[in-house]
Amino acid sequence: MLRNRWFQILIASLVALKLCVFTVDETQVVVLTSFGRPVGIADRAGPYLKWPWVTLIRLDRRLMIYNPPPSEFLTSDKKNLIVDNYVCWRVRDPLRFVEAVGSVAAAERRLHDIVWAEVSAAIGRLPMDAILNPDASQVKTDRMMEVVTARCARRAAIDYGVDVVDVAIKRLNFPEQNKQSVFDRMRAERDRIVKQYRAEGESQAMRIRAEADRKRTEILAAAYRDAETIRGRGDAEASRTYAAAYSADPDFYSFSRTLDTYKKIFGDKTTVVLSSDSELLQLLTKGNR
Repeated sequence: MLRNRWFQILIASLVALKLCVFTVDETQVVVLTSFGRPVGIADRAGPYLKWPWVTLIRLDRRLMIYNPPPSEFLTSDKKNLIVDNYVCWRVRDPLRFVEAVGSVAAAERRLHDIVWAEVSAAIGRLPMDAILNPDASQVKTDRMMEVVTARCARRAAIDYGVDVVDVAIKRLNFPEQNKQSVFDRMRAERDRIVKQYRAEGESQAMRIRAEADRKRTEILAAAYRDAETIRGRGDAEASRTYAAAYSADPDFYSFSRTLDTYKKIFGDKTTVVLSSDSELLQLLTKGNR
């Protein structure tokens, strides 16, 4: 009988201990509620005591990622765009979180509504070229998502005790019915860029060719000038030489020049008819006297 009583006391003590003692992990924060009303919070790792009727709501204090389904939005120039984004968040105010939403699933549903509204408003203020553009300097999505994150964080902190750390775009796509027209515009844009590059290349090639022709003309002109100068000097030197030779022996000079003339006008098949008083005939028959 005594043993059974002690055994019952031990069982009751263990049950009471289990009901009154709990531990908190480093990755958790625990909200204590009494009959559904928050009465306390345990946010440090270790063991704690509580009344048996107090219940525990364990919340993860680490960053969590919510991936809402892709949604279709309309840009300011009335073009449809499918946006796939994610939300990085964590519990900021555990008591407010439990009072407002109560669970992670409910919090993600609230976040979905907030993020969808903010992303829709942000995209509706921008044209398609500011979201998708081959020129990176024209794309404004980074700044847009910074504003969306700040607005979502402010609303979520006040309404639900949630800290929204980041809202970012994972993927952008077009509706199936719009893809072909978008691809056609992209091809047209690429063709325009190609034509522009080709025109710029042709213009540069023309400038290079014109510069090369100008330098060629200048080089040829300089070479012709130098050649004419050298030829003039040669002719002057030849004239001086001829004059000196003529002054030294006029008869021999005349004879030598006449022979040079013969070499130029007479060939193997040359026939010359001369009159009897021709100086050339007399030189051939009588010599230089």
